Amino acid sequence: MGTWDIGHFDNDTAADFGGTIDDTPADQRADVLAETLRRAAATDGFLDSHYGAQAIAAAALIAAQCPGGEPITTAYGPKKALPELPVALRPLAVEALDQVLSEDSELVELWGETSDLAPWREGVERLRQTLTAANA
Repeated sequence: MGTWDIGHFDNDTAADFGGTIDDTPADQRADVLAETLRRAAATDGFLDSHYGAQAIAAAALIAAQCPGGEPITTAYGPKKALPELPVALRPLAVEALDQVLSEDSELVELWGETSDLAPWREGVERLRQTLTAANA
């Protein structure tokens, strides 16, 4: 896993995902985010780190548009502005993050081998809280 920090786009997979979003026509970007989140949320069993990292990146993009959401300021995220995303993506993003944070997640396993598990988990849980609050 090419990871250099705990940020939502601070790994090769998420950075590549940001490029994919930029390469997708604006009217199809929400569909790419939805499919990414569905894949993670629907995982029955072990969630591969690749899909987990993409789900976190997708959730971060959605959370950035929520009240109190943190803007994406990293150079590794999409460079192009996203259109206003459907609010229906928010609960799907929460479901995907629940899978990412589960015991059956390779990301939890990999981060558990480092001293950064707690701050990484806190960052993902903040995303989840932002998305959950926006659905209330």
